[in-house]
Amino acid sequence: MDEEYDVIVLGTGLKECILSGLLSVDGLKVLHMDRNDYYGGESSSLNLTQLWKRCRGSDTPQENLGAIREYNVDMIPKFIMANGTLVQTLIHTDVTKYLNFKAVDGSFVYKKGKIYKVPATDVEALKSPLMGLFEKRRARKFFIYVQDYDEKDPKSHEGLDLSKVTAREIISKYGLEDDTIDFIGHALALHNDDDYLDQPAIDFVKRIKLYAESLARFQGGSPYIYPLYGLGELPQAFARLSAVYGGTYMLNKPECKVEFDSSGKAVGVTSAGETAKCKKVVCDPSYLSDKVKKVGKVTRAVCIMSHPIPDTNDAHSVQIILPQKQLGRKSDMYLFCCSYAHNVAPKGKYIAFVSAEAETDNPEEELKPGIELLGPIDEIFYHSYDTYVPTNKQEEDNCFISGTYDATTHFESTVADVLEMYTKITGKTLDLSVDLSAASATADT
Repeated sequence: MDEEYDVIVLGTGLKECILSGLLSVDGLKVLHMDRNDYYGGESSSLNLTQLWKRCRGSDTPQENLGAIREYNVDMIPKFIMANGTLVQTLIHTDVTKYLNFKAVDGSFVYKKGKIYKVPATDVEALKSPLMGLFEKRRARKFFIYVQDYDEKDPKSHEGLDLSKVTAREIISKYGLEDDTIDFIGHALALHNDDDYLDQPAIDFVKRIKLYAESLARFQGGSPYIYPLYGLGELPQAFARLSAVYGGTYMLNKPECKVEFDSSGKAVGVTSAGETAKCKKVVCDPSYLSDKVKKVGKVTRAVCIMSHPIPDTNDAHSVQIILPQKQLGRKSDMYLFCCSYAHNVAPKGKYIAFVSAEAETDNPEEELKPGIELLGPIDEIFYHSYDTYVPTNKQEEDNCFISGTYDATTHFESTVADVLEMYTKITGKTLDLSVDLSAASATADT
């Protein structure tokens, strides 16, 4: 291990594995270490025995739940936006060849105790039971504006400079009602609170366009795709990429300690008495706990069921967003369901997750609105984790620390963190202008 590397990456969570892959492709000499004996860190997928051990403290699951090894339960459950930055990164790095994806069946939103399919286009707006007749027409006009909007074509702007006009102003121009704003802002633009309303509208409009383009991509019932066998496949696929380009992997390395020189710069990592030298360290918050601060907590219920979620057209995989206003919360609640159709459970079994930023110390009560939508549950587990952000100055200590995974059920915020870290580490922006059709071959719809 006594060698010098450009970068040492600590932890094999998805963010760290994507960075390890990208940096290896760039020709950097990368050593990737993890204290665990498995890939994935916090973003691993567990079989039933591992899930039982983590959440119940014993390793003997009930026999009526089916084959233990057929379960792949994501600890950070998220779907992938079909036209989003993670897919662009997968294609850019050619990692798609290690993975098989399948479209997600449905995307729904919660309103006044019921769930509805999310309308994303002018045609769907006219059919949606979410809105009354006149509101449908107003929403249709708004969707046409968003669909036709082209940053490079001033004619499509209708006299509005979206870098200056707020989302609230553009919404009021079309006279949309509060409940409509709720589903557009939270289930289409995927904002997790209402702060976006007073920010420039350009990001809001781009997010809705991304949703609509992703929806059109596979002509499915949602804009999302998801890998067969669960998200634990993703870190391993990027780890493979890193190895192909000369990256070195070491699992089960106890007490990885970052070493600093007299000026406070990271110069290496020591484990089991051996030190590997490096110029930069990339890691998750658990490896440098004195350089991060706690900013919140995610609370989650993991539910095993023998049926699809009611009122979702018997969907095998589905996302339901419960906007904050509908629940009187400060941020949204997310419901994610997948099943044997994606090879994450035995035949006839479904796994549903209810996630939220914790606003109380009582997860059972706090997650109740989401859990009540599920119908009968065979088994339920609760788990929570603290969320951290880095507080260090990278230019002073050469340490690049990722933020903790949030409660959202999609990857856009995760990849934004990765791309920002990549730029800070390398000083350049990753060019993701790729031919998105390249992924179609691996997507089984």
